[in-house]
Amino acid sequence: MAELPLNPRGAATYRRILDVATQEFAEHGIAGARIERIVAAARTNKAQLYAYFGNKEGLFDAIFFASLERIVNVVPIDATDLADWAVRLYDEYLRRPELIRLATWVRLERRPSGHLVESRDRRDDRKLRAIAEAQAAGLVRQGDPFDVMTMVIAMSMAWSPVSNVYAATAEEPPEVHEQRRALLRESVRRAVAAD
Repeated sequence: MAELPLNPRGAATYRRILDVATQEFAEHGIAGARIERIVAAARTNKAQLYAYFGNKEGLFDAIFFASLERIVNVVPIDATDLADWAVRLYDEYLRRPELIRLATWVRLERRPSGHLVESRDRRDDRKLRAIAEAQAAGLVRQGDPFDVMTMVIAMSMAWSPVSNVYAATAEEPPEVHEQRRALLRESVRRAVAAD
């Protein structure tokens, strides 16, 4: 980012660009997103967008890395209760489905295999340490902590926008979500229980 807003008006424009662009990228992906639609909906211009983010890729990166940070901060891991963590992830995906859609576009358009982001950008060190500590304490089954974490995250996304079976929405009846939460909680508990 070349230039950050220094006044309230600039900060408001910056925020509008991020909000509009998040929806644009979530819906259309990196290649399909259009700067023209973003600046029109954000009530700004290309020069301002480029001053803040450099280019379309820089804008996407700002949004994507903020979404990774949000998941880490809003849904912190509790490795002593990975089942509850999975349910909290499920709930966050209902609240913010664009988070999963952005990650899906990264997988489709940038990194079809391996880690979703470069090693320097990964946000899983604390999670992996927490799982390893829970394993050492006999609370979580043995195995590579990364694989345990990956499995729990995948289970939490069973009804998310990346599901190839069914994508849930927050508008569904609360009792449906409660049934899914109960199934998810019990399934994760069984999957990660120490032998």
